[in-house]
Amino acid sequence: MATEHPFLHTDTIVMTPQDASEVSGEFVDLDGERFYAIRNVDQMPPFFISVISNDDHWLFVSSTGGLTAGRVSPDTALFPYITVDKIHDSTTHTGSMTLMRVRTTHGWQEWDPFTSNQDGRFSRSRNLYKSILGNKLCFEEINHDLGIAFRYTWLTSDDYGFVRTCELENLRGDDVDVEFLDGLQNILPAGTPRFTQTNSSNLVDAYKWTEFDADSGLAMFTLFSGITDRAEPCESLKANVAYCLGLDTPEVLICSEQVYRFKGGQDLDAESIKRGVRGAFLVRSNMTLAAGDCRTWQIVANSELSQADVVRLRHELRDQDVLASTIRESVDRGSDGLARIMASSDGFQGTGEETVATHHYSNVLFNVLRGGIFSDQYQISRDDLRRTIRSFNRPVYERNKEMLLGLPEHFTATEMLQAVRDAGDGQLLRLCYEYLPITFGRRHGDPSRPWNQFAIRLRDDQGNPLLSYEGN
Repeated sequence: MATEHPFLHTDTIVMTPQDASEVSGEFVDLDGERFYAIRNVDQMPPFFISVISNDDHWLFVSSTGGLTAGRVSPDTALFPYITVDKIHDSTTHTGSMTLMRVRTTHGWQEWDPFTSNQDGRFSRSRNLYKSILGNKLCFEEINHDLGIAFRYTWLTSDDYGFVRTCELENLRGDDVDVEFLDGLQNILPAGTPRFTQTNSSNLVDAYKWTEFDADSGLAMFTLFSGITDRAEPCESLKANVAYCLGLDTPEVLICSEQVYRFKGGQDLDAESIKRGVRGAFLVRSNMTLAAGDCRTWQIVANSELSQADVVRLRHELRDQDVLASTIRESVDRGSDGLARIMASSDGFQGTGEETVATHHYSNVLFNVLRGGIFSDQYQISRDDLRRTIRSFNRPVYERNKEMLLGLPEHFTATEMLQAVRDAGDGQLLRLCYEYLPITFGRRHGDPSRPWNQFAIRLRDDQGNPLLSYEGN
């Protein structure tokens, strides 16, 4: 089933072998969106990239393809939270993995995109694209000898987590048969303590329990029980999940133990439960691509789902076309939300030099990430103010509860201060002067500064927006 790539649909720039060692950069349009492209990125030393989200995702990626990712904080990681040097070296065992077998006149040829173990065997080009908004990152490898291009793009969805959209394109003038194994490796189970996964990784492996539900195509990554050395019951009730959209009945592996069988052209054994090993989500499929044809699929992963969330997702997977459309709409909403945040911070600038305007956007983006922005164009929410006062000082809140409840649903800072002065409570006035209804700010931490902790908490346990300032 041929499907249109929802984010990357453009004429591929096929580089000649003579261009294969020249690093260059340029702005390009991909499906109506502006990206910056680095050609032959593998000829550069590895560098580190932040992929931004309008929600609570964090995604740090190496130009080699290694990554760490999760939601809210490193304590709820989807892939291990490790330092930059280890992320650069993690490509072979963590994150994206793609293996291909391509039929040629000389028989089946093995091609492992984005790895170094086949350097010199094929003439190929590797390119990297990042959206100007900063929330989409595409890896591309073009195999000039085989006449095939493979791309995968990291995206984020508020509702569905991390979306890895893949595209396989036939650049030849005739049909080509391709068999591939594609997916994600070293997916952590939900509830893995950060200290344990970085300092006692073998212990974490012993607790890992990975299940695949063949009826829905959903893989669940859990702990058999909470990790503790105390003589107490400790249940693990949440799951990280992964699933594939866009392929017709692919074979699924939930660990990497059978990779060697695929490389040898052997049949794979079905896997439904794996214990005591690192989890993965790998799909095996084959297809025939006509000249100039493209095929796309998605692998979606999310973290910390409750039992009710998993049941809901299983129902949604009954109609994969509808789910794919819903995810696409969610990704688009996220892009629009990020653009609105940056527009309210004067992040967009129009100049005669696109590089200057993009540099300005990047500066504003990371300043906003450090310090946040005022929510709702400086309007104050009565309910958030009430929750904040009650959290800061319960007696002051109880003394002024009726006055706070009588405020309008939204009002300005000037109106707030006037109402508080009229109430005549000096302690309440002090708290209101300290009140900062700020959103989107992340604490200043990433794998290049592992001593700095961060937590992107945007909602409370009831789903209400959290407005707070934590500072740099």
